[in-house]
Order: sequence, then structure tokens, then C-alpha cells
Amino acid sequence: MRNVFIGLGLFLTFTYTSVAQTNANFRKYTLGYNTPPNAGLQAKVEAIDTDLRDKHGISASQTAVGLLDLKTLRLAMINPDRPEYAASIPKIGILLAYFHLHPEAVTNLNPTTRRELGLMAKASSNAMAAKFSGEMGLKEIQQVITSYKLYDEQHGGGLWIGKHYGKGDERYGDPIDNHSHAATVRQLLRYYLWLEQGKLISPEASKVMREIFESPDIPHDNIKFVKALEGKDVQIIRKWGSWQNWLHDSAVITGTDRHYILVALTTHSKGNDYLVNLATAVDDLLTTKASRE
Repeated sequence: MRNVFIGLGLFLTFTYTSVAQTNANFRKYTLGYNTPPNAGLQAKVEAIDTDLRDKHGISASQTAVGLLDLKTLRLAMINPDRPEYAASIPKIGILLAYFHLHPEAVTNLNPTTRRELGLMAKASSNAMAAKFSGEMGLKEIQQVITSYKLYDEQHGGGLWIGKHYGKGDERYGDPIDNHSHAATVRQLLRYYLWLEQGKLISPEASKVMREIFESPDIPHDNIKFVKALEGKDVQIIRKWGSWQNWLHDSAVITGTDRHYILVALTTHSKGNDYLVNLATAVDDLLTTKASRE
């Protein structure tokens, strides 16, 4: 991952300044249940999805995709409110709950806890996820997630954490599909959008959470979206998930000519290949001059 830049200070400065300069409406943008997709981008993303599903023998019921171009505020989504078993992706909900329930950590986070949260969010450590979910409690974590409306039973659900990762018998299935861990494309897009806008808890908390996602001392797992973008001059914060055929990725990708959120949830043995091909195609799409016009 030599060329995938993870420079913390430059990344934070770039993100918070470049978007505001590029699009004055960025701070005011909301992604609701009635937010319309951009027709042109929607058609292109659907075409990419169709081509890749045909290539890998994946059915339309086995992929869900979301793309939000933060430079132009163009949106495209496929099956955005279909709940999926999300494997490790809901660990981002544990991160949210930690800073909500420990507001003092925003300005006084000790180095050990910072690294442990980084291992959970970036390296997907089950042990660290279980440590924090055990300390805070599953019901308490889900209450926080729901309070931010990142889970809405009336609109397909969203982020759900009903079981400790890697250990324990305590379990609360989500009300829609009884998943231990669940997510929808729309809610993941909203989570990352608020993070980029500085609206997840507060600007200060969003900044620290983004630092946790970056954790420059912890290497990225070179799979899925990161594998696709290897060698490109981009910065990536992401959370992936894998369990059996549930293979997912979600990320914010930033560079001098790009800033977007990409989410894809798959349920197929070729899901990782699909994710690599999807991220490659989407990045090419958003950085081609004709596609931006």
C-alpha cells in the first residue's frame, strides 16, 4: 500500500477545506429517504453493477451499492434500504457509541484506547470490538445508534449490533431480519457523510473519529476497495466486513480530483472480486472528465 497516502495532518486539512471550496452546499446537504439520485450517475452505476454481476455470475438480489460524490453532491444507489447481514461493518457503530458515551474522550483520549479503537475500526479486531461492546453493553450501543437515526425499523433498518464479536452468547436480533449485525447502504452513506461534514456527534468528535479510522500506525488490509485503489494517490478511510459469502466494503476516498463515499454489500462467493472491480470502475468514472460534466 505504498502509494495509498495516509498522512493524518494533510488529510484532515484537505478534507475539511477542499470540499467547502468546491461546493458551498456541502455542509447543508442531507441524505434522507426521499433524496433523489442523480439520473446520469444512477444510470452509469447501474450499468457498472449489471456488467460486474454478469461477469461474476451474481444475481441482482446479491448486491447493494451506494455512491455519493461529495464534490458534486451526485447520488446513486441500488437496493439502498434492503437490510443485509453486515459482518464487521457495524463496528463503526461501536466507535460512534464510545464517543457519545465518553464525551471526555474527544479532548482526552489516552494513547492505549486510541490504538485499541484503531485496531477495531481499521484492522477489524474482534477482540477489541468485544472489549468495548462488553464495557458499554449491546443495548446501550444500539440505543445510541438508533438515537442518531442510523437504525430505523420503518425504513429498512440500518446499523445494528446485537452480538459481541467473536465471543459470548448474548444476542439481540434486529427487528426486521433477526440479524446479529446488520446494515443498509443508505445508513452507511449517512454515517460517512456526517463524519465528513463534522456532524457525527460534533465537529470535534467527528475529527477524532476520523483520526481513529486513519490510524496511520495500523496498516490497511489490502483487500476489496483498498486493493482496487492501490497505486493511486488517494486517501482512504474505510470499514470492511467478511463472513462466509457476506463480503462488503464501505469507504471515503479522497484525492486532489476526487472525494466520494462508496458502499457495497454483497452476498456471493465472488463478492470480493466484484468489490475490487466496482471500486476500480467507480474511481475511473468519477475521475474521467466527461463523467463529471
